[in-house]
Amino acid sequence: MERKEAIGELQAEVDGWISTTGVRYFEPLTNMAMLSEEVGEVARIMARRYGQQSEKESDKGRDLGEELADVLFVVLCLANQTGTDLQGAWTKGMEKRTQRDAGRHRDNPKLGS
Repeated sequence: MERKEAIGELQAEVDGWISTTGVRYFEPLTNMAMLSEEVGEVARIMARRYGQQSEKESDKGRDLGEELADVLFVVLCLANQTGTDLQGAWTKGMEKRTQRDAGRHRDNPKLGS
């Protein structure tokens, strides 16, 4: 499988944006709180649009993709400011999942065929 550097490119894009437009990163704990807020917005859409809660008129215009992108932005900020190589972590995690779950999901009767 060809290794892609997409996450590293996104980290660099966010870092460039922060240094030119955002002035500086918020403190890590502030970004953690912001991440929780953004995940809550995703949860609100999911619960109302795909779950049992009824969707309020004010929620109908919310774009799930935009909210997920907001989550990703803050995750990339946290990775950058903590010196985390998210691309390397992603690659390592996918290799771990592939080895661990090679037949697990395929053989799971709960998932059907």
